[in-house]
Formats: sequence, C-alpha cells, structure tokens
Amino acid sequence: MADGGNVVEGEVDDDEPPTMTYPLITVSDLPSSSTAGRNLKEWLQEQFCDKPLEQCEDMRLHNAAYVGDLDTIKSLLQEDSFKQRINEKSVWCCGWLPCTPLRIAATAGHGNCVDYLINHGAEVDLVDVKGQTALYVAVVNGHLDCVRILLEAGADPNGSRHHRSTPLYHAARVGRVDILQELIRFKADVDVDHQLGPRPLFSARTLSTLVVCPLYISAAYHHLHCFRLLLEAGANPDYNYTGPVSREALNRGLASCLLDAVLRHGCEPAFVRLLLEHGADPLLVPWEEPDPDAMGRVRVNPEALNIYQEARKRPNRLTDLCRVAIRQVMGKHRLRHISSLPLPDSIKNFLLHRDFCSLS
Repeated sequence: MADGGNVVEGEVDDDEPPTMTYPLITVSDLPSSSTAGRNLKEWLQEQFCDKPLEQCEDMRLHNAAYVGDLDTIKSLLQEDSFKQRINEKSVWCCGWLPCTPLRIAATAGHGNCVDYLINHGAEVDLVDVKGQTALYVAVVNGHLDCVRILLEAGADPNGSRHHRSTPLYHAARVGRVDILQELIRFKADVDVDHQLGPRPLFSARTLSTLVVCPLYISAAYHHLHCFRLLLEAGANPDYNYTGPVSREALNRGLASCLLDAVLRHGCEPAFVRLLLEHGADPLLVPWEEPDPDAMGRVRVNPEALNIYQEARKRPNRLTDLCRVAIRQVMGKHRLRHISSLPLPDSIKNFLLHRDFCSLS
C-alpha cells in the first residue's frame, strides 16, 4: 500500500518505525553534491520543482529545515524573498524529491521547525510529487510530536487522495498506537474511503482485496491494540470499507472477510472475540473447518477457531445486538462523545466495549 524508498525522503517501508536520529549541525556543515548526483538533481529540479533551476540555487531555507537549524530559518524568513518561497517545492542538499521546507522538516522530525514554519505561512497539506503530505511523512518516520503539531494546525488526518496510502493505514501497519490515537482523535477515517485511488469515470471503486483495509493490515502484523482501537473507533468489522464490496473477487482470493483473514493469519483468540463483539458476521466465512491445503503455511489458532465455530452455531446475545445497533445509529464520528453522555458509567462502558477484561 505505501510506497518504499529512502528514509530521508520519508518513504520507509520497514516493519518497524524508523529510529534514525539527526545530528545537531547547521547549514554551513552540509556537504556538497557529487557531480553524478548533481546531474540527476538538476533533472529532477527541472521536471518537478516550482521554479526553473536558475531561480532555485539558494536552498538555504530547505537545507535549514533538513538539519533542524531553527535560528537560520528565523533569520531567513525575515527576508521577503524567503517569505515568498516558504511553500516552494525544491530539491535540497541531501534530498532527491522536490519538497517544501515543511515537508522536509516533518520528514526529519524537527518539531520546532515544523511549528515555526506553519506559524509563518507554510501550507500544511501541500503534497510532493508522490502525493505525500507533511503529515504522512511524519507518520511514516514515526515523529509523534510533528504529527501532533500538524494535526493541531489543521492538517487533513486522512492525508491526500493523490497518494495510495493514508497516515492511519501506515500507523496501523507498523503498530504505532500512540500515532493512531492522535489521528483518530482528529477524526481520521478508520474505514477505507471508496474514492481513494484511481477509478474509471462515473463508476464506483469496489473492494476486491482486503489488503487496503487498516483493520486487515493491523491483524496481518498481529498488532492487537491497534486492531482494538480501530474497532472501538467504529471500523466496519466485516470489510472495514465504506463503498461497494465485490464478494466474488474476495472469494477468489485468500480471505472473504476480515474474520476469515484473522483466522487464516493465525491470529490469537482476542482478534476473533473483538470482531464478533463488534458485530462481525461469522457466516460470511465460506468454511467451517479449515482446509490445510488452502490455508498455506500459517496454522489456524485452535482456540480462535473454536470461538469462531461456536459463533456460527448460536445466535448473538440480545445485549450484543443492542450495543451494535446503538453504535451504528450513533455513527463512528459520534462514538467519542459516549463518555460525556448523561448515562450511568456501566452503560457507557458497555457501549464503549470496556465491560470486558482488558487485553494483554
């Protein structure tokens, strides 16, 4: 879902959040580009930057954002020429993608620079040539402080429609519960937007693979707390999707619904319980006994399998059906207000799925 690439460019695709740290250096300490590198940078500059090459030679603002040199940023932004360039996309000293100073600072994790640039006119939702926003690269590089600053400044928590991934999807994939909580707090959509990505004119994009679902990716990497957080925030427990679903296409793939996927990935019983408690339909799974040849190398968790099989045999409890119905009527964007309702704590905890033992 998310594109891979160099850490400096903000497009890591590792299984764990990057732990890269940046030295405290200033613009004057930066190395010059090699001849070979300069030729490629010049081509990128000509193709994708906001201004011709001859007008973009002074990259001090972009370079200062990269190294976190706030003093230089403050000094430069006192000049009108640099004030006018605060949203300019350009190739800087150590980068290859043309980016704005804000995008560069967010990639490197310099929260003080991100905050200062925003307060002096930097646009928070500008995208680079790959459709990535400053918020997206801050999430990809695991910079929680930058994520908070950008969200509080009004950054779109869903990223950009021009990019095939979202901040929330990436946070769910790498298991960053803290970042996921911030995105949800600022109303990031926990379901897949059916308009995300290219689609034929006048036709709805249908779900034909579960890989695009945040719930699926959190289960595939066995991030239980992310999985639970998404469900508590109102994620659809069957398809985690807001548009039309192609069940025929899913049946030809590896899993027909999220419950099927959780079983096939050998997830622990808590994943199955959570899906069922939040209203997942066990009858959407097209088998009752697993076929070893169809399951691949992963062995279905025996306890999780037993919970699923029991759910197929008996109807849901009336209390569980009532809770699911009430939460659906409220809508996922109102669920955060349950805690403030004039109701007994026992009822609020019931609606918030907090009447069960906490997950380990």
